[in-house]
Amino acid sequence: MTLIFRWLFVAIAILLAAPLAAAEPLDPKSGKEEGELIWYDIRALGIEGQGWTEVKSPFDRLPAKAEGKVRDAVWSLSRDSAGMCVRFSTDSPAVHCRWTLTKANLAMPHMAATGVSGVDLYVNTAKGWRWVACGRPTAQTNSAALVAGLPAESRDWLLYLPLYNGVSSVEIGVAKSAKVSPLPREKGKDKPLVFYGTSITHGACASRPGMVHTAILGRKLDRPVINLGFSGNGKMENEVNELLAEIDAEIYVIDCLPNMTAAEVAQRTEPLVALIRKARPTTPIVLVEDRTYSDAHLVNSKRERNDTSRAALKAAYDKLIAAGDKHLYYIPGEHLLGDDDEGTVDSSHPTDLGFMRQAEAMLPVLAPPLKPAQ
Repeated sequence: MTLIFRWLFVAIAILLAAPLAAAEPLDPKSGKEEGELIWYDIRALGIEGQGWTEVKSPFDRLPAKAEGKVRDAVWSLSRDSAGMCVRFSTDSPAVHCRWTLTKANLAMPHMAATGVSGVDLYVNTAKGWRWVACGRPTAQTNSAALVAGLPAESRDWLLYLPLYNGVSSVEIGVAKSAKVSPLPREKGKDKPLVFYGTSITHGACASRPGMVHTAILGRKLDRPVINLGFSGNGKMENEVNELLAEIDAEIYVIDCLPNMTAAEVAQRTEPLVALIRKARPTTPIVLVEDRTYSDAHLVNSKRERNDTSRAALKAAYDKLIAAGDKHLYYIPGEHLLGDDDEGTVDSSHPTDLGFMRQAEAMLPVLAPPLKPAQ
């Protein structure tokens, strides 16, 4: 019996490590041959993390029609490429990337340039997606050899785009002799997890794009993610809510409390849920409380802010449940970042540690509603 289980374990490991079903390889003529590499525009591979195809610029997070409809601040922030990624398969012994940013400011005082403006590469293994390399930005246009010297065998890759900067172009460079193919999702795993929130959802202050909790959860749950975090501007506004409802989501995660007063939470939560319900009667909606400020144990005003906004959200949730909503879920905020106050850079925005803890706290709530592939 032990031998049977050992062979079963080996078989599962082989299946997990095997490349996913890639599509037909790109025509090398569609790329740009330069030296020993061919460069491919990632749009030919398919950009994951966009809810709309009718966009003003190729890497926008909101549709072109949102300009003038949402507030100017929201529209401007939607030009950042937070949450976007490209999945591809190649047998190239090296993977290069070059990308051009839309903003010259590469970093923030409390957030590294690698998170604000870098790219982040993962590879699929028997243990799932594993980190490989981060492309470090040094200017608005960057080129990086992310990995080299590999045996020439097919591997599946995942490249995340910058969190707090936009991109006007992104290219993947592979060996001239290599094949590169899109990596489509399996049927039943192609609906996105949609996150609507604040600077934290946007990605502040992850050290690299793959470490924001939305990306971590996307890898853990094997689902695409649409990141609609708008720094300082996640306010449950009706103009954004209407756009949310257009997306055929697997789950909606509403995490706006850090940008809202308790009065706004009380006023806007039920209309947001009602608007989504009109278009998506049975799609799970998850309401997330505000995380606890790391210094709230010392600063009473921050503790009071946490308590009042949470009470308003819980009251709205209880009312909606009492009214019969059977697809509404709730995540308390008290332990989202852990209990040792070590998970942030400024008492508010998570470090990588804080984001990992937030993902782990959300996972038990998000996983059960997911439907198995048919």
